[in-house]
Amino acid sequence: MGVGHELGRHHSEWERSVVNDFSMVVATANGTGSQTANLTLLRSFFKMGIPVHGKNIFPSNIQGLPTWYHIRVSHEGYISRKPPEMLVAFNAATLAEDVASLPAGGVCVHNADLRLSSDRTDLTYYPVPVKELLKDVDVKGKIKEYIANMTYVGVVAHLLGVSLATIEEALAHHFGGRQKLIDSNLQVVRLAHEWARTSLEKTDPYRVEPLDKTDGLIMMTGNEAGALGAVYGGASLAAWYPITPSTSFIDALREFLPRLRTGPAGEPTYSVVQAEDELAAIGMVVGAGWAGARAVTATSGPGLSLMAEFLGLAYFAEVPAVLWDIQRVGPSTGLPTRTSQGDVAFAYGVGHGDTKHVVLLPSSIEECFEFGYTAHDLADTLQTPVLVLSDLDLGMNNWMGRPFEYPSEPLKRGKVLSAEQVEGLGFQRYKDVDGDGITYRTLPGNENPAAAWFGRGTGHDENARYSERSEHWEGNMNRLAVKFRTARTLVPGAIIDETPDSDVAIVYYGTTRYAIEEARARLADMGLSLSLMRLRALPIGEEVGAFIARHPRVMLIEMNRDGQLTAILRDDLPELAARIDPVTSLDGMPLTAEWVIERVLERRQTPVSGTITDLRSGSGVEVPN
Repeated sequence: MGVGHELGRHHSEWERSVVNDFSMVVATANGTGSQTANLTLLRSFFKMGIPVHGKNIFPSNIQGLPTWYHIRVSHEGYISRKPPEMLVAFNAATLAEDVASLPAGGVCVHNADLRLSSDRTDLTYYPVPVKELLKDVDVKGKIKEYIANMTYVGVVAHLLGVSLATIEEALAHHFGGRQKLIDSNLQVVRLAHEWARTSLEKTDPYRVEPLDKTDGLIMMTGNEAGALGAVYGGASLAAWYPITPSTSFIDALREFLPRLRTGPAGEPTYSVVQAEDELAAIGMVVGAGWAGARAVTATSGPGLSLMAEFLGLAYFAEVPAVLWDIQRVGPSTGLPTRTSQGDVAFAYGVGHGDTKHVVLLPSSIEECFEFGYTAHDLADTLQTPVLVLSDLDLGMNNWMGRPFEYPSEPLKRGKVLSAEQVEGLGFQRYKDVDGDGITYRTLPGNENPAAAWFGRGTGHDENARYSERSEHWEGNMNRLAVKFRTARTLVPGAIIDETPDSDVAIVYYGTTRYAIEEARARLADMGLSLSLMRLRALPIGEEVGAFIARHPRVMLIEMNRDGQLTAILRDDLPELAARIDPVTSLDGMPLTAEWVIERVLERRQTPVSGTITDLRSGSGVEVPN
């Protein structure tokens, strides 16, 4: 008799099998090496052709505090966060709480060496004797602690039906073919797998079977994809200061650049500089942009705060720069390892005075790659900073995606004059020749003496000469407003998926898309239809107002407290402001489809009022609808 029913209800026969459709959470302590084990399971499901996604919920310390790794397996391709039915419990500190959180019928694979006291008889338990399984493994000290996590890989593989050959392939990918590391980890997996085969009686319904739904797909993080896009966009300087969750963006750049950006003799044609702080980092990026290089930095909310003054300078002096903000929960230090969309309002207007920036809003690794090079094209074309707002969930977690498409057009350097063009056309740095608000510039090294100009943050005239005359100041600011209107026609447009006579319309952006798109399918099964519009950039294009105008009320879903994008759209579209209904969440966790469905059903029961709700006080004022 096996021990699968030891503490719980014994199911000798399953009422039904649940195949390729479940969520699992692995509970461990930070710094114990569990990430290797978790990514091995994730990659194994992916190699079996099953759509899968993993989310790492980890603490902001180096070692010791609880961490949870969520794996969603879905033959339908859904990858939003879902409450888990399966638990791997390897952390004594959270054991009771983790077990209590499981739904009835759930599964608990737990370290038998930990004290588990549970009166729940509606779960299936699989205790794993970790110390016993490791006693003959020839590793010592900290390495044994790290490798202990491979015991749950072996047990879970047996219970779910993952072959050892697939596990070995996943380990080979993780360790880059380093056979000694592969063998030492695989030894423990095999021991645990064999023990489970001979000692456990499977009494739960969950299992996996091979599919072909990941054929031709890749898996990587958003930070890796964005960094690769920046390389293909011609970035030759990266200056940064470490901050979670953006550091891995620069780590990826340091991996890709030596392979893709070298001269004829193999010499580097790039520079990656760790600055003394964020002020120095953005200063280097702005200086490089002024000199004609394509330069990028990566940070998060606290770093963006420090970069505000230089970004205002770049906006007003009209210098290209690209900044990736991998958003986390603020304000202040906040929750450094939780996700949010809390920097949208600040990023859009960062800098004092009348400042507005181009902001890109990726939602997938494909868009991270695309915006990685598009951001540099836009920065050069518009001669302005471009901010790419990803988030911790997209940036640090592994996502499936299609292989990236190589940029189909040459780099867009914008209005840059050669020495000959300066001679023939003349040169006034801040004169709007074409009526689009974008002036012509020259780069250092231009041999024509008339090409020189002084990039200043003070008032200046069309020739870049210092001026405090009111007409020069107003003319320059009005021209920058014209340039921002031009930007509306150049940034990536919204993605609209509209259903005629839909019951509900939703506007959203970034990684909220996965919960919203799953909720849409489930609501359709309930007889409710949704029209969707996903924003990909600010400033908005004409299609955004047209979509909102077609619906009496639009839910705008975002992960911040105050409805920051709602405020931006209401400001841009005052005649439609009353139609935009803010729906917000800020618990640091990615949205679930269940949460979206609840919000939709709540709004369906509330009539359109024709009022604008103040996002801070909750009070409303009547406006024309």
